[in-house]
Amino acid sequence: SDSAPPAPQAADASAPAVDAAAEPFRIGMSQCNLGEPWRVQMNADIETAVGKHDILKLVGKDAQNDSLKQRAQVEELVAQGIALLLISPKETAPLTKPVAEAFDKGIPVIVLDREVEGDKFTSFIGGDNEKIGRAAGEWIAKTLGGKGKVVELKGLMTSTPAQQRHKGFREAIKGHPGIEIVFEADMQWLEPNARREMESALAAHSEIDLVYAHNDPGAHGAYLAAQGAGR
Repeated sequence: SDSAPPAPQAADASAPAVDAAAEPFRIGMSQCNLGEPWRVQMNADIETAVGKHDILKLVGKDAQNDSLKQRAQVEELVAQGIALLLISPKETAPLTKPVAEAFDKGIPVIVLDREVEGDKFTSFIGGDNEKIGRAAGEWIAKTLGGKGKVVELKGLMTSTPAQQRHKGFREAIKGHPGIEIVFEADMQWLEPNARREMESALAAHSEIDLVYAHNDPGAHGAYLAAQGAGR
């Protein structure tokens, strides 16, 4: 731009001064696993954002895909006196109570990606997964011309994104009786599981026209299984 940079603004005398010696606000981050690349990136982005503010400190926990471990980690973070809880819960039901307990203690809670039951949290940030599922179903119906044999590799069905991606997909193909689901399995969002389930599908069905996987590691696992089978 050719325009001159804006002149520096005078400091607002009414704004409270930040005490450099003050104890930083501790943000607890409870990640359900770090086995999915986008979750690693999510953590890195949060660390970068927190690192821009001396008054903030991040305390991260990796539940390693274990709901009981994640529950214990949330309780540990609350006991440490965190000022804010960020959580991407592995499963809805097991994490609802510890999230509610943190919220009832006056700790703001931001739930990421996967939901909890009830309304005892401050904010939810995530996708419209039913819409995602419907979009997949509509694309499949159009691509296959309303007829074909389909495999559905579902994410962890005790998590809300998987339930919603399944529901939206099934609603979208309901009006296309020529689309047949010949095999479905819960691969729990994990590529090795998806590959194993797809190997079973390929062994059982000589004709498969398309695979709908609930996430990209699942789709890649299916691709590797088909490649290995020469399909």
